[in-house]
Amino acid sequence: MVRDASVGMDPVNEADVDWSETERDAARFRRKRLSSAAGGDALGCSLYELPPGGSSWPYHHHEANEEAVYVLAGTGRLRTPGGEHELSPGDYVALPAGEAGAHRLSNDGDEPFRFLMTSTMRDPDVTVYPDSGKIGVYAGAAPGGDDERSVDGYFRRADAVDYWLDEE
Repeated sequence: MVRDASVGMDPVNEADVDWSETERDAARFRRKRLSSAAGGDALGCSLYELPPGGSSWPYHHHEANEEAVYVLAGTGRLRTPGGEHELSPGDYVALPAGEAGAHRLSNDGDEPFRFLMTSTMRDPDVTVYPDSGKIGVYAGAAPGGDDERSVDGYFRRADAVDYWLDEE
């Protein structure tokens, strides 16, 4: 997508951006899409808030996109392939593309856990969910993007078929 160079140059205050909410089992959080509101294209940034006991998206990693977390308030835990890590305000974590960047955040404190999540917005991407054995595929818009996708879906890795199946 080509943007007008004059768009996205003005500051956006988080107070002017609406929260979206997700509640699905342990995944409970609020999100403000800051980058989208500011006209961002190649770099995503969202403000997240997890209530006490809440968690972010399921444990996953991206094959094409790098992410990073910067903690603003509260305390939480970060699950990675290397184990669990306690996070507090001022902590920054780089999450590279690939298996080494797998992550899930949770709030084990008594106060809301607020953090910024930034990401490259590469398209296409594949997201891998090690706990459930699924993958997600996306083309036409990067994960977290606002544009319509031309291809997307979630699949169990165990359902893989041979390349030549049903081909003539």
